[in-house]
Amino acid sequence: MIVLVLGACTKKMTLNTSSRVPAARGTIKIKKDRNSNYAIDIRVSNLAEAERLQADKKVYIVWVVANNEYPKNIGLISSSTRNFSKKLTAEFHSVSSVKPDKVFITAEEDRDTDRPGSFVVLSTEGI
Repeated sequence: MIVLVLGACTKKMTLNTSSRVPAARGTIKIKKDRNSNYAIDIRVSNLAEAERLQADKKVYIVWVVANNEYPKNIGLISSSTRNFSKKLTAEFHSVSSVKPDKVFITAEEDRDTDRPGSFVVLSTEGI
């Protein structure tokens, strides 16, 4: 019975692909931990390095929307070769104190941006 309760706290879903990077695939798993935080684990594959999309794009940023607030930058999936395998796969791990309503990944020029651009590559519709 304990296994069923713990399993119910985990949501795993496939990220929606964008026409901007149609080969990209991703999954996201969100799990509430014992401290009432939400562990966010993302796995992506076939995600080209950001510089290959457009010359001005440098990084991929993961955004979270919670409580109908403005999207928050929770980290980056770097497009450098040290973070992508030869198969163009990467993983991202983060923790949020609030339950995400939506998660999406954009290609951006600057890793420190606080507002998402329009270049969305993967997203959830709602969690």
